[in-house]
Amino acid sequence: MSGIDLNDIKRRMEGAINAFKSDIASLRTGRASANILDPVMVEAYGSRVPLNQVANITVPEARMLGVSIWDKSMVNAVDRAIRESHLGLNPIVDGQNLRIPLPELNEERRKSLVKVAHDYAEKAKVAVRHVRRDGMDGLKKAEKDGDIGQDESRSQSEKVQKMTDDTISEVDRLLGDKEKEIMQV
Repeated sequence: MSGIDLNDIKRRMEGAINAFKSDIASLRTGRASANILDPVMVEAYGSRVPLNQVANITVPEARMLGVSIWDKSMVNAVDRAIRESHLGLNPIVDGQNLRIPLPELNEERRKSLVKVAHDYAEKAKVAVRHVRRDGMDGLKKAEKDGDIGQDESRSQSEKVQKMTDDTISEVDRLLGDKEKEIMQV
């Protein structure tokens, strides 16, 4: 009995979920989170590197981020990178540290964040459907080549479909939770 590797399909679908979780974690809600600065890339030593490779990010209080830059010569580059990141943040330079107050989210900003979360969810669902299609194509080929019988093919394709449905409902659940968190005033 061969067919397709269901564990590989499950692993790839979990990869789509993990990528989605990381995407929505970077969306700013009312609470400060070090993940907010994950997308920030700093021009450092002739290349672009993630902020967390040139500084320590802390959350000293609910509406404030702290960034401790390791190399004094990098302070201006980090400040510029955060300001130009389209996150709507304005760091306050304090020696080798930056204090970043998080502004209150207005209704309009909350709605646009929800839209972004929906885009991330759609991207995750598309990735899951691609994994499903690859699995189904593999099953059709295995059946056509005579590696597995029709019953085995049907059984495995039902398992792939169940994995797909479960994964997509997990994406929807995570999206719903994030939406509640964003809209909470």
